[in-house]
Amino acid sequence: MDLGKNQDSVQDRKVRRDANLKVFFNSACPVCNAGVSIQRRKMSECDVDWLDIHTDENARDRIGENLEFVRERLHVIDKNGNTAVGLRAFETIWRHSPNEIWKAKIVSLPVVRSILDLTYNGFARILYKWNRWRRHW
Repeated sequence: MDLGKNQDSVQDRKVRRDANLKVFFNSACPVCNAGVSIQRRKMSECDVDWLDIHTDENARDRIGENLEFVRERLHVIDKNGNTAVGLRAFETIWRHSPNEIWKAKIVSLPVVRSILDLTYNGFARILYKWNRWRRHW
C-alpha cells in the first residue's frame, strides 16, 4: 500500500544513510510494546522515529489511516513515503536493522510470505480483540 508522498518523509535534519523509517506502534498493547522495546534496542544506532499512536495525537494524524487499523497492525513509512503494514512492516524494519537482514530475506520468499501473512494477520486480529476486551484503550 502506498499513501503517496508523505510530507514528513523529507526532514530538515541530517539522516544516516542506513535508514530513515517511521514506525507507528501501539504502546497500549503490552505485547506490541514489548516487541517494539526490544527492536528499539537493536536499532539504537539507526535513524528511526518510533511513533506511539496511543500517546501521540500527532502520530495518529501523520499516519493517515484508520486509528483502529493502526492499533491492530504495525505500520512503517520509509524515507520515500512508502507504507508497509503488518508482516511487510516487519520486513522493512529488518531490512534496516543491523544483523536482521536475514529475517527480511526469509519472509520475502513467496511461500513463506503467504504463510506468515496469514499467521500475522490472524494473530494481530486476536491480539486486537484481546486488548479491546481488556480495555487497554
